[in-house]
Amino acid sequence: MEMPWARLSFRTACFALLLASPTFALGQAGVSDSNAPGVPAAQTSAASSQSSPPAKTNQQPLPNAPSAAPQEPSLGDLGITQQQMQANPALQARLDKRTEMLKIHQRLGLITAIPMVADLITGPMAKVKGRNGQIIKMPTQANIDLHAALGSTTAGLYFSTAYFAIFAPRIPGTHKRGAIRVHEALAFVHGPGMILTPILGAMAFKQEQDGEKPHGIAAAHGAVAAITALSYGASIIAVSWPIHLKFWEKK
Repeated sequence: MEMPWARLSFRTACFALLLASPTFALGQAGVSDSNAPGVPAAQTSAASSQSSPPAKTNQQPLPNAPSAAPQEPSLGDLGITQQQMQANPALQARLDKRTEMLKIHQRLGLITAIPMVADLITGPMAKVKGRNGQIIKMPTQANIDLHAALGSTTAGLYFSTAYFAIFAPRIPGTHKRGAIRVHEALAFVHGPGMILTPILGAMAFKQEQDGEKPHGIAAAHGAVAAITALSYGASIIAVSWPIHLKFWEKK
């Protein structure tokens, strides 16, 4: 007669042998890791996808796509040629000479205005007083000499000033405009005036030496001198306003 406890112990012994085998242990470990509650299935698939190398794609830039680093415009893009960028020593020397001569022209022009104003003030003192047919009061010789000396000084400084403006080198391609054009236009007024004024003054002086009051064209000596001085002052103001008294200092 077979006992029931003997059958139970035989089954227990077989199950223990099965648990002790390595094949059963490895299979259980793989099932437990894949079905673990703390590791989701998405992480498992992501880990497997990261282990495989990414596929390479050949991407070509679009033809009209803007570049990542924009380039600054070059001098050629601005219309400046290579010839214009090269230094021109002859042109630079010409420009330096013109600048220096025009500076001297400006300084002499302001200096010329001093004896010109003084000559206008002393003009009435060198003028014969009285009307024709009456007693004529002659000016003193000192007044005549002073007026003539101031006139000669003014004329000498004036033509020296004009020399530096006329013979200053011209720069090709430059155009005069604005105040410079006004300045040069007024020269056509005070220029002839500076020529006529001493001529009329000499004629008036000769008539006075003959005991006559200046008459004819010689009588216009004072009016021509005044117009000349006014136009000359206007030409200075046109290019020098506001006038800096310390014009000889370099800034």
